[in-house]
Amino acid sequence: MFDQKYIDREKSWLAFNARVLQEAADDSVPLLDRLRFLGIFSNNLDEFFRVRFAAIRRLSLSGKTGEKILGGISAQQLVKDITEIVIEHQTESLAILREIETKLETENIFIIDENEISDEQEIFLKDFFNQTLSPELVTIILNDLAEFPLLKDNIGYLAVKLVMKKDAAVHYAIIEIPKTMNRFIVLPSKDNKKYVILIDDVIRHNLKSIFNIFDYDSISAHMIKISRDAQLDIDSDLSKSMLEKISSSVKERRIGEPVRFIYDQLIGEDTLRFFLDKMKIVSTDSIIPGGRYHNRRDYMDFPNLGRYDLLYKKNVPLPVPGLDLEGSILEKISKKDYLLHAPYQSFSYITKFLREAALDPKVTSIKITLYRLAKNSQIISSLINAAKNGKKVTVQIELQARFDEASNISYAEQMQTEGIDLIFGIKGLKVHSKICVIERIEDGKNKRYGFISTGNFNEATAKIYTDVTLFTSHQQILKDISKIFEFFNINYRVHRYKHLIVSPHYTRSKFYKFIDREISHALAGRKAYMKLKMNSLSDFAMIDKLYEASKAGVKIQLEVRGICSLIPGIKGMSENIEAISIVDNYLEHSRIYIFGNGGQTEVYISSADFMTRNLDGRVEVTCPIYDQDIKNELIENFDIGWKGNVKARFHSCNLDNQYRPNDGQNVFRAQLETYKYYQRKVGMFKEIVF
Repeated sequence: MFDQKYIDREKSWLAFNARVLQEAADDSVPLLDRLRFLGIFSNNLDEFFRVRFAAIRRLSLSGKTGEKILGGISAQQLVKDITEIVIEHQTESLAILREIETKLETENIFIIDENEISDEQEIFLKDFFNQTLSPELVTIILNDLAEFPLLKDNIGYLAVKLVMKKDAAVHYAIIEIPKTMNRFIVLPSKDNKKYVILIDDVIRHNLKSIFNIFDYDSISAHMIKISRDAQLDIDSDLSKSMLEKISSSVKERRIGEPVRFIYDQLIGEDTLRFFLDKMKIVSTDSIIPGGRYHNRRDYMDFPNLGRYDLLYKKNVPLPVPGLDLEGSILEKISKKDYLLHAPYQSFSYITKFLREAALDPKVTSIKITLYRLAKNSQIISSLINAAKNGKKVTVQIELQARFDEASNISYAEQMQTEGIDLIFGIKGLKVHSKICVIERIEDGKNKRYGFISTGNFNEATAKIYTDVTLFTSHQQILKDISKIFEFFNINYRVHRYKHLIVSPHYTRSKFYKFIDREISHALAGRKAYMKLKMNSLSDFAMIDKLYEASKAGVKIQLEVRGICSLIPGIKGMSENIEAISIVDNYLEHSRIYIFGNGGQTEVYISSADFMTRNLDGRVEVTCPIYDQDIKNELIENFDIGWKGNVKARFHSCNLDNQYRPNDGQNVFRAQLETYKYYQRKVGMFKEIVF
């Protein structure tokens, strides 16, 4: 009898990050992209500790077990389990990095340290240190300070120990690794060999210069890093605006409690103890021995050195058949719906839509929700342009978008200055929906146009996140979008929506009804199935509903990229459920929900995952697809992903990330085949390789 019902969401997330690490370990992945995946793995882990681990730690320190919300495991035990898993993953990642560096050497690319610098490189680095690096360094002598300095969240530091010649006194210092510079310094080439050195080692090489006023006998430097609790504690002061509250909370984040301490395992015991004591780091924090270098997220920006043969080939984003970036996009949308699937197709259609709306004399208003934005956002530029052209522009911008708070505050202030009406969300609810509606006067009447997406309106992430966006002039759908903006302004009024499914009021109950309908079909002996693609599945009640459907005979296919707390394939509980995760060159991000409905297939796209926060604690939008061609396209997209047998792994209670097998002949790489699918749509098909 199988007695486990759920997989812990934190352990499932760590299993997802292990899949990213698998890409770094995969010999078939180009070498420089393997480094990129190593960086993504590290960056993911940093965010995990700042948010999820921090929340578990808070719970463990409260004295509560938290077993009910954690699915049966205590917070105290989970803290220990997470630390053990992460130490194992960190050890594996170090071995992978060493292997990649060895293989780079066969390609005449050498990552050297301070002990391997040649005479020619010495001249180059001396000038670099004096002119560029030295002015950026922050160095602090620690012994005589009344108060230990605040170490920044997720910044690398060199912990320096100096043993003085006179009386063998020990002095400690820290040197902050500057974030203002690329961590990798490309050295002059020699004999067709390329050399790279990390800033850390340039600093180590110049310790004598940095500490030349001290008469020391020996000096050593080892890297340390802390991660701090990044939860925002929002001020309840009613006299402050939301903008002020979030801005204040973001500033407070810098002094959050340490939740993880990573150190070079070769550091001296006395030096380690000094820093742990001074920083008041205790055993309830995650203390993790690591390698010589931390912040391996920086490998995401490792220089390409002109070696494009060691990177995945870039696929040019394809056009959407029937839509012309040169012509009027509104005119086309007025006749039929269109679907954009980025990054396979060009994100430029979204910016084109907004630019056209900004200039069109007949357009009177634009309303849009914004969650995460690019560094230099074309979306913001288009909205400001629209305001300058006399359009009434309303923007709901989510100030609590995790780690984008400061950026969104800056954009909010910029838009306020330009006269754009801003909505800062709803108390207790993040706005995660991805919607836009414009109003245009045609023949004396008001007509709406708009788009609904599964992803952020961010032209930078649109190059690597797979998301779908529906362009439509369906007046009833767009009327529902207008009602959502009314809800933003008058929160106590709960609207009825004829077409859209909106969290937090209706999403859970609606999806329950869809599942119950499939159960009824199955019990009546009819074909019943669901094909569900999402980022995460962790809501226990929704999982129970899917188990109920499985036991009734409903066939369920799940493509879940990240967390999957559901356990598939268990007799008597989930034998009719299969679940896979695809981790590849692009980040699978779209949410697509397909229900058999007794032969009258229904297809939805959504901003919501099957997580409690998406179902009950955020404003999310799920949109039906009515155009038959687009329905077919989304079903075909799901089926392409489902056939994947190269980058697809099975979800299981073992969390072992077993690959879906292939025989070496019938190899099917889903993302590659999806690109080919869209090539065929525009008559451009040719054999390509990522």
